[in-house]
Amino acid sequence: MLFHMSIAAENPERVAKVIAELWGGTVRRFPPVSDNGWIALAGDGRGTALEIYPRGTVLREADGDADAYGEASGRDRFSPTHAAIGTPLDEQQVMAIANREGWPATSRKRGGLFGVVEVWIEGCQMMEVLTPAMQAEYLTAMGSQTGPSVGSRAS
Repeated sequence: MLFHMSIAAENPERVAKVIAELWGGTVRRFPPVSDNGWIALAGDGRGTALEIYPRGTVLREADGDADAYGEASGRDRFSPTHAAIGTPLDEQQVMAIANREGWPATSRKRGGLFGVVEVWIEGCQMMEVLTPAMQAEYLTAMGSQTGPSVGSRAS
């Protein structure tokens, strides 16, 4: 199971606040990797979190027992890294938040199995946001040990 992951953003604080809003969670500074790192906490009792670091930050292995550290790379804005996150909000509320932020968003059906609201954070970082109804579809489609049989394009 996934407890946390990280993504990059031009404005990590703003992105963390929007993710926390979608979750009904909280946000705080998170400087272990970057002085401008932020973390959105879902407040779900499981410790689910999304760390957001400045775009161009990469993780590097540290020597000995030290934690990995962040380093600016100046690479491309786009990344294959994405996550599917649940929200208690409905589709219209998610779309309103994306619209308010100026981020592209659209509803999609993944492999004909489950819906997502595909939100493009800052126009370049995909985040799949699942409403309660979409979460039920996802659990039906992906809940088995063997997983679904989908086409060549699935999330």
